[in-house]
Amino acid sequence: MSSAAKTLQLLSFFSATRPEIGLSALCRLAKRDKATTHRHLQALEEAGFVEQNPLTRQYRLGPAFLQLAQVREQTVPRKESAVPVLKALAEETGETTHASVLSGSTVFALASCESTQHSTRVVIDLDKFPLHATASGLSILAFGPSDLMEIATANLKTFTSYTIKSKASLEDAVQSVRETGFGRTIRSFEDEVSSLAAPVFDKTGNLAGAISVACVATRFSPDLERKCQEHLIAASRDLTRGWGGTVPDQVEAVWAATLKNSNALDPIS
Repeated sequence: MSSAAKTLQLLSFFSATRPEIGLSALCRLAKRDKATTHRHLQALEEAGFVEQNPLTRQYRLGPAFLQLAQVREQTVPRKESAVPVLKALAEETGETTHASVLSGSTVFALASCESTQHSTRVVIDLDKFPLHATASGLSILAFGPSDLMEIATANLKTFTSYTIKSKASLEDAVQSVRETGFGRTIRSFEDEVSSLAAPVFDKTGNLAGAISVACVATRFSPDLERKCQEHLIAASRDLTRGWGGTVPDQVEAVWAATLKNSNALDPIS
């Protein structure tokens, strides 16, 4: 890893739940000595990417990100176009919805919307989604760059007793996503949450992220799953269109087959 990459990697340790980090803590997180870490922090501070809280002397993200975030949203307005799609999906499914974007090998949270139809609902408070343990991550593994599989299998962190723990199991799960068009996880990241996700594409024709429905596990019935699938397809098309893209024909084909097979299993009334 280059010196520039090591410097920028320090930024990945900041999150909404860890907005400030001291020098010693950053050394432990990055597994580097104090002198090297301090040198990298100085470079980031000079560029405005980090600053020190004058009261705690801990580091936090700097003002440069405000300008970059504004430029990003003005030139690639993904969050703006995602919000109405997420609201509609939450109303239609009665569950929490969220969108994520792929940047490099990391799946970042973009926006979420909680349905008001249930008093008990999933709350999304993540900054990043693990590739192997979330429906969004599996969807991105299935339809994103092939080198993501190697990265995912090297980071099979266990979150619950249902989390994928082996390369073979991950490959099977990803193949299932390719065959159905939907990422699907049952209690694999949180014990009380089951999720479905669909891929989202942009004007380059490549995968850009995922859109997902997160359900309280005890409510996740076959009927709700089919309902979520139907509305996820429409949401993925809408969001893909909003990002300037078109859903690939092969993805549309597996969606159609999945819904057809699901309807074929319905009991005759």
